[in-house]
Amino acid sequence: MAVMDAAIPALTAMPSPKYVMSAEGRRIATYLWGDEDAPTVLCVHGFASSYRDNWVNTGWVRDLTRAGFRVLGVDQLGHGASDKPHEASEYGMDALVGDLCTVLDTYLLDTVHYVGYSLGARVGWQVAVQAADRVDRAVLGGIPDGRSLARMQIEQARAYAEHGTPVQDRVTLNYVTLAERVGGNDLLALLALAEGMRLGDADPDPTHPPLQPILFATGSEDAILQQSRALADATPAGSFVELPNRHHFNAPGSRVFRQAAVEFFTSGG
Repeated sequence: MAVMDAAIPALTAMPSPKYVMSAEGRRIATYLWGDEDAPTVLCVHGFASSYRDNWVNTGWVRDLTRAGFRVLGVDQLGHGASDKPHEASEYGMDALVGDLCTVLDTYLLDTVHYVGYSLGARVGWQVAVQAADRVDRAVLGGIPDGRSLARMQIEQARAYAEHGTPVQDRVTLNYVTLAERVGGNDLLALLALAEGMRLGDADPDPTHPPLQPILFATGSEDAILQQSRALADATPAGSFVELPNRHHFNAPGSRVFRQAAVEFFTSGG
């Protein structure tokens, strides 16, 4: 029987969360793996997911630590073990960006590699633009995914959450199903987030792209594939990888995605 390297975490191993207080006084759950002296990768999950769901269960933490990186994980506000307020005003883009900068400050990290998926990629784009000195290179999967939340019929989803009324809109039903798949999700908090993302501009601005090296990755079956390619083309140091036979909701589990990200971080892009 092979002996597992003790330095490599099991596929679903999770440490206890360490909480960081946001500027608004909310608890943000964080997780840490790897050698303190190793370069750090900040991993940020998508809408209605969690750190465990997006990055631990899919093998990302295992592969990144095996490649020699320290991994810092975050449950975004409204997700996982973080606080889950029900007020849309808590979830504007500036607040989500500010939460991540506060996490980096708390861990005394000046600059990190960044990997985000879906909502985590959308927030990552904004961090790379608004706080450019904090991110030296980034992998953004399934982006854009800000305005896509605007396609959700929030009143239908709220009626389902509060009264069990069946959801008629297919896009909305997909998001509700996604939310219910992850244990511990609070649908009303997630609906507040979807509303909050509509406060201000929720789309990546291709006329003001990040200047760092950015690897974009999107599934071949994802409806936003061409939009993602266009963002990569608009980014001065952008590159793109298409994930074969993957749609928006299963792309994080793609081995091609993981391998491309590790190579991007280890090779210097």
